Amino acid sequence: MVRSTTFEQYSARIEKVVAFLAQRLDQPLTLAQLAEAGHFSPYHFHRVYRGLMGETIASTQRRLRLHRAAHELLHSPHSIARIAQRAGYASVAAFTRAFGAAYEQTPAAFRKRRAAPPALTRADFDPTLESLMYTAQISTLAPVRAVASPHRGDYNGIGAVFERLYGWAGAAGLLGAQPVRAFGIYYDSPNDTPAEQLRSDACLAVPANTAPGADMRWVEIAGGRHAVVVHTGPYSELQRAYDWLFCQWLPASGEEAGDAPVYEEYLNDSHSLPPEQWRTAICLPLK
Repeated sequence: MVRSTTFEQYSARIEKVVAFLAQRLDQPLTLAQLAEAGHFSPYHFHRVYRGLMGETIASTQRRLRLHRAAHELLHSPHSIARIAQRAGYASVAAFTRAFGAAYEQTPAAFRKRRAAPPALTRADFDPTLESLMYTAQISTLAPVRAVASPHRGDYNGIGAVFERLYGWAGAAGLLGAQPVRAFGIYYDSPNDTPAEQLRSDACLAVPANTAPGADMRWVEIAGGRHAVVVHTGPYSELQRAYDWLFCQWLPASGEEAGDAPVYEEYLNDSHSLPPEQWRTAICLPLK
C-alpha cells in the first residue's frame, strides 16, 4: 500500500512537470525549473523522470516540439525557418535532419501534403472516388470503460495530456507486456467552437480496480453501431480523414450520425514507430 501510494505521488508530480514543459515549449527551461515544478530535488530529478517516463526530458521536449512543428507545416503560413526556430533549432538544416529522422521526409515535402485537393461537398460526391482515400466499415463495437484525463483547448494540444496519462500509468505498473488501449474523445466541432473552448479527453482502458489519479475520472465509451475509418500517418493529417468521413461518406451512406461524440482509438505505439506508420481508428456513432 505504501509503495502504491508513493508511485501515485511521484506520478502526479511528473504530470505537473510535463504540463509545465508543454506550456513553455518556446522557453529555455532549466533542469532546476522543471524539478521545482514537480517538487523534486534537482540532484535526482532527471533519474526519476527517466525511470517513470521511459525517456529523457530532452526527448519529451523534442517530440512535443516536432509534433507542434508538423501541425504548423500543414496548418500555418509560417516559413520553415520560423517553424524551425520555434522548434528550438538554430538552422533549417538542423531542423530538417531532426524532422526527417522523426517523420522520414523533409519539412518541405511534408508541407506539400496541404496542397491536396479540398474535400468534396455532397453535391460533388462521386461514390467511385471513395476507395481512393479511405473506406468506412460499419461495425458494432463493444462499450469501453476507461480512465480519462480532460483537455481544454486546441485539440492539437492533447498530446501533452497523453504524456501525463502514460506517465501515471507507468508509475502505477499498468504498462505491461500487453498494450493498453488508448482513446481520444472529442466533444466539440473545431469548425464551430473557438479553439480555447474545445473539450476532449485522453483515455486509457486500464483494469477496473484501478484508482484514477488526480484530475482523472472513469468514462464509459458507448458501444453500438459505428462507422470506423482507419487513418495511417501522422496525427496532424487526421483532419483529412474527418473531412472525407463527414463530407463524402456520411451524406452518401444513407446513415445518420448518432447523439454521441466521435472518438479515436490509437491502434499502435507512436513512441516506437515512425509517424508514417501510426494507425488511428476514427469511430463515428450511428443511429
